[in-house]
Amino acid sequence: MYATECQAEVTPSKNYGNRQFHYSLADHTNQAFQIMNELRLSQQLCDVTLRVKYNDLQVDFMAHKIVLASSSPVFRAMFTNGLRECGMETVPINGVHPKVMERLLEFAYTASISVGEKCVIHVMNGAVMYQMDSVVKACCDFLIQELDPSNAIGIASFAEQIGCLELHQKAREYIYMHFGEVSKQEEFFNLTRCQLVNLISRDDLNVRCESEVFHACINWVKYDCENRRPYIQALLRAVRCHSLTPNFLKLQLQRCEILRGDSHCQDYLSKIFQDLTLHKPTRTHPGRIPNIPQFIYVAGGYYRQSLNFLEAYNPMEGEWLTLAPLEMPRSGLAGSVIGGLFYAVGGRNNAPDCNEDSNAVDCYNPMNNQWSPCAPMSVPRNRVGAGVIDGQIYAVGGSHGCLHHNSVERYDPEKDEWQLVAPMRTRRIGVGVAVLNRLLYAMGGFDGLNRLNSAECYYPETDEWKDIAPMNVVRSGAGACSLDTCVYAMGGYDGRDQLNSVEKYDVEKNTWTFVAPMTHRRSALGVTVHQGKIYVLGGYDGNTFLDSVECYDPATDVWTEVTHMVSGRSGVGVAVTMEPCRKNQCPDFLAEKQKEGNPTEKQRGHCFFSSLCKK
Repeated sequence: MYATECQAEVTPSKNYGNRQFHYSLADHTNQAFQIMNELRLSQQLCDVTLRVKYNDLQVDFMAHKIVLASSSPVFRAMFTNGLRECGMETVPINGVHPKVMERLLEFAYTASISVGEKCVIHVMNGAVMYQMDSVVKACCDFLIQELDPSNAIGIASFAEQIGCLELHQKAREYIYMHFGEVSKQEEFFNLTRCQLVNLISRDDLNVRCESEVFHACINWVKYDCENRRPYIQALLRAVRCHSLTPNFLKLQLQRCEILRGDSHCQDYLSKIFQDLTLHKPTRTHPGRIPNIPQFIYVAGGYYRQSLNFLEAYNPMEGEWLTLAPLEMPRSGLAGSVIGGLFYAVGGRNNAPDCNEDSNAVDCYNPMNNQWSPCAPMSVPRNRVGAGVIDGQIYAVGGSHGCLHHNSVERYDPEKDEWQLVAPMRTRRIGVGVAVLNRLLYAMGGFDGLNRLNSAECYYPETDEWKDIAPMNVVRSGAGACSLDTCVYAMGGYDGRDQLNSVEKYDVEKNTWTFVAPMTHRRSALGVTVHQGKIYVLGGYDGNTFLDSVECYDPATDVWTEVTHMVSGRSGVGVAVTMEPCRKNQCPDFLAEKQKEGNPTEKQRGHCFFSSLCKK
């Protein structure tokens, strides 16, 4: 036994009297504490009794001061700093349940503790009182794993009370990420007004639509309408009401019982409705930015023939992912995102054995890495532009064979239906499209005879297009986007050369001004915005299909080349949405969504929050 449990080390020496050896028993500490625990349990050599009182309960625990002092800074101070407990054989203990003290004593002697979910809060509270940090950490880790919509608010409150910063932070992050589910739980309705205002004021609240926050506030007021009705104005000012749609606001003003009797709230929402329908800038009303990695998705494109690629780029990590390919190769398509889902709109399958313009629309779900078909457009549209207003996709222009469209149609994902709206004043293929302040801008393109610098703007309330100031440069196949208070147009083809020039449109002044040019000339490029910067991807420079990706920072007016796609291509569909799930699907959440009975979501496995997928 001794040969296996000890280590002896002999240091040789020429002089016999200087020979030494070193001996250590690796398990000595464990053995010693095991013996001390046996002595505690048999009440031998104990030098202190802890008299634990909790309500009507009183239980005595005999122990050894040296062991208690070694495991708890509180006990160490109690028994070594000249406090009155130093000389007491029986020490009163208050505020801790006897069963909790029993577990803490067991840990002090054995370095082991077993705690169930029903008592973990009490054990953690006791461990905090006696500064047994390792037990606190173990309980904290357990509670983080146990977070769910029904307990996250309570755990966050408890963690704040005991000063456990890690648990408090994790619980708060869980609440922000799962707000939609948390807001349906009993704990949510017991929040104070101040707590609720602080919660819904968070920029990183993760919601599919601001209407979730609005309904959560209305339901919180209804829970105790008599006492909470006076708070509705303060709550509405914390909701990002400018992110709601005019139709939603109109319905709430007509139907919501809580609002019906409050003229101040009605006036406030009516003013926002007016701002939205008059398309006023909303600088002071930012949208939510959930703490979820956002990726740039790149679909299809052309290199010698149309491609079926789908890739996603993480600008924060410089990482590219290869995802499920399109069902059919397509170039000249547009990309849009609604509710976290990526839509590939129109395009053309240009291959050696096929050259067919497409009216197809396919929906990609990042949560299960799968495509599903949507209702097709009324006509095929190659080199189409697309933009999103009020959760609906507008497909603008494009071509079908030699027919150049000025028609525009709108897709409602809830109904899976397309509806024609007013046509543009000009036929446009290779049109740049952007949305700003709920207005749809169409810029440049080719009408079948001429490449254009003209631009026009669509007003959804009146279903009409109006001309705006023309661009400084003729651009067909340009990229377009909106950022802050301006619309940008970049690159394209002017009939002689591919362009690297970039100009922006000031909607208030109705003027176009040049900004810094791109590093590369590009037509048929992909464009999107990520975290306040413009990204351009691929395109054709007149000789080469580009694989480079450039990023524009409006604060510095500088373009920087940031990465390269796997291969060069033009005519891609690009948009930004959540990080794709690294698994094939997210079964728990999909099952929950299907219980809700929404046929559109059920059909597509609709899933909005990447954090719900357990990687």
